[in-house]
Amino acid sequence: MTVDVMLPYYGDVDQMKLAARSVMNQENQDWRLVVIDDGYPDPEPERWFSTITDSRVTYLKNEQNLGANGNYRKALTMVEADYVVIMGADDIMLPNYLDIVVGAFSAYPNADVVQPGVQVIDEKGIACNPLVDAVKKLYAPKTSEPMELKGEAMATSLVRADWAYFPSLAWRSETMTRIGFTEGLDVVQDLALLLDIAAEGGSMIIDPTLSFLYRRHSASDSSVRAMDGRRFDEERNFFELQAKRFKDLGWNKASLAAAFHTTSRLNAGSLVLKAIARGRFDSLPRLAKHIVS
Repeated sequence: MTVDVMLPYYGDVDQMKLAARSVMNQENQDWRLVVIDDGYPDPEPERWFSTITDSRVTYLKNEQNLGANGNYRKALTMVEADYVVIMGADDIMLPNYLDIVVGAFSAYPNADVVQPGVQVIDEKGIACNPLVDAVKKLYAPKTSEPMELKGEAMATSLVRADWAYFPSLAWRSETMTRIGFTEGLDVVQDLALLLDIAAEGGSMIIDPTLSFLYRRHSASDSSVRAMDGRRFDEERNFFELQAKRFKDLGWNKASLAAAFHTTSRLNAGSLVLKAIARGRFDSLPRLAKHIVS
């Protein structure tokens, strides 16, 4: 198989089924799908997968809940193909997705990761453009053709605003399994991996062709962590470490961008009124700390 699609799962059963079906319905059929259920308390996923006879589809259920980071790291131990996607269990691949990312790797044989074109959808599957995604678009590279980012340019662009959509990314398996996910990171683990790739001189291909639907909804783990401030504690500590790292590399632009982490601060600021409206006054000190520090 050319591509392993790893699907760490915990959550809505129907959306997970849509995600799995979108892999099975790819125009490029050279794939393997591995679903890793992190102990979701519902027998339906196991029953449903037992009805699928395609030998390329594997369903596993963890005996103990590993959490997002732990389940992602487990997924990496099972990678066999040349390329790998760590897909979100509520996202959808359009039928051309695998053709787009495999084509990008063929055109750029030394690339480490591919970001295809993404449309954000809401809980009901309707296209939307929330503020956070509107900001991402402002900072994301503008291109109508595939382009390559690498080194300091790649790092600077990503720390200004993490415009990449992790579940939509296709990775060179050798690179991803060698670097892996940093233990203890739950919110910025994907950005950490991308910056590790940039720091060692690797590259990222951006192909604007729409091929992936990314679902954003208020119940997501990152949204919950953002509202109570935990997300920003992790982000602030992470950006401080990256600023020092880039300074040591002599990447002054990237170091300054990480030190200011402007869009991360703006994101915290946008949640202040929401926290007040929802009576989440306990979140305000954490949000305020992130805005000013």
